[in-house]
Amino acid sequence: MRVLELDQLRTFVTVADAGSLSAAAPRLFLSQSSVSEQLRKLEERAGVPLLTRGKQGAAPTPAGTRLLEHARRILALSELALQDLRGHTLDGELRLAVTDYFRPGEIAGMLRGLRERYPYLRLHVQVTKSSVIDAGMHTDDFDIGLSMRLPGKGGGQQAGAKGVRGTVLRREALAWVAAQGEAERVSGPLPLVLLPDTCSLHQFVVQTLRRRRLDHVIAHSASGVAGLHLALAAGLGVSCLNESAIGPGVARIDAATLARLKLPALPTAEFFLLPARAGEAALVGKVRTALAEQFA
Repeated sequence: MRVLELDQLRTFVTVADAGSLSAAAPRLFLSQSSVSEQLRKLEERAGVPLLTRGKQGAAPTPAGTRLLEHARRILALSELALQDLRGHTLDGELRLAVTDYFRPGEIAGMLRGLRERYPYLRLHVQVTKSSVIDAGMHTDDFDIGLSMRLPGKGGGQQAGAKGVRGTVLRREALAWVAAQGEAERVSGPLPLVLLPDTCSLHQFVVQTLRRRRLDHVIAHSASGVAGLHLALAAGLGVSCLNESAIGPGVARIDAATLARLKLPALPTAEFFLLPARAGEAALVGKVRTALAEQFA
């Protein structure tokens, strides 16, 4: 009787998520050859090719896509069984506030993974601006906040949330971006596409340009990152985004154009979980730990 091995399924899911064997190997704490061998054995057991491999990496075949959904559920159920036996199952309701710049193309998948891992956890998610999340540190608007921190005037990181550091999940470089070829056509004041002026990234960009005395104008103000992507892709101007927030139809501005426009090099942003509040429920602390593992 043929059965599916959990370790092989875990390797398969990790490769599919990472996009290549080389990227998956360190996540699995295996050599690339060991990853390849596990995939070979899984394909032999399945009787069909599960991945296509090429210069662009590895991608699931149609059969692999079908198995991927089963594999995620099997692995989640296996982990849930262990958690239940050990008394670690998360059961309850919780409100999460996430900055809209945090890996917008991946956040849905990460939340799905969290739901599969903790199916009894009822999570209410609000995607909003970092300034709103920081201001809510001492309010009851949400239980856990995931915010973004940008460099301060002195070159250090703005503390955010009234000086509280929190748990840093990820650091990403900032980049000047526009639709392909759009920045090359700029000849007057720099047309900026930004979120409203309550957005910390808006404030950072404007302050940076003012300090360098670079002419600029707000060409378009978007209500959220999704709208900002659409405006950029439509060629309405130039913006500044963290790496994971650079969406389809938008690209980094090349070095020659950056030099012509006199745009400065940009620093790194930090994404962090706000720390525990005094007297918060034990469930909130457990979910914060789970989020740190899931989102890192």
